[in-house]
Amino acid sequence: MFIIVGLGNPGEEYTKTRHNTGRQVLEMIAKKLAFSPWKEDLKTKSLIAEGKIGKTKVVFVLPNNFMNNSGKSVTPFVKVKKDLESLVVLYDDLDIPIGSIKISHNRSAGGHNGLGSIIKAVKSEAFARIRIGITPTTPGGKLKRPTGEKPVIDFLMKDFREPEYAELKKVAKKITEALDVMLNEGRPKAMSMFNN
Repeated sequence: MFIIVGLGNPGEEYTKTRHNTGRQVLEMIAKKLAFSPWKEDLKTKSLIAEGKIGKTKVVFVLPNNFMNNSGKSVTPFVKVKKDLESLVVLYDDLDIPIGSIKISHNRSAGGHNGLGSIIKAVKSEAFARIRIGITPTTPGGKLKRPTGEKPVIDFLMKDFREPEYAELKKVAKKITEALDVMLNEGRPKAMSMFNN
């Protein structure tokens, strides 16, 4: 059984913000694959939906803790080190352009508080993650990334514009395909196919 976690903040006001990308994309995938309806799980303080990707049973998890406490919702699913092999975390990445994704494994949090919280909670970096680009680019393809703490926070807490949101729906389709390959044919194959 695989555990796929979509990072974000709970609450209406955050629903379409850039920082909620992991959560938004996982909700889109659950809908597309006709997973069970989301139900609140009090033990893990999260919303959970179940279904299959290919032949593999999967549980989708949306932590209902705030971003920097995401780890609390994930630890009940990771009881032994071996469980880390079936954990995949989806989250927003400022260093990747909108429309792109990057699959990585066993790396640091790179300053992402939600991921940092999970690493601290499970006491390991040895799990897969799918980083989802949230930063617009110039016509020449250069990232228009904000700099400085306040501009970055303001940017993360802003809603996607309509064309960007449409792009996110395409990304959800790409991630569905990537997860199918990862879960059924292995992470190395998914990385070679989707990290372009």
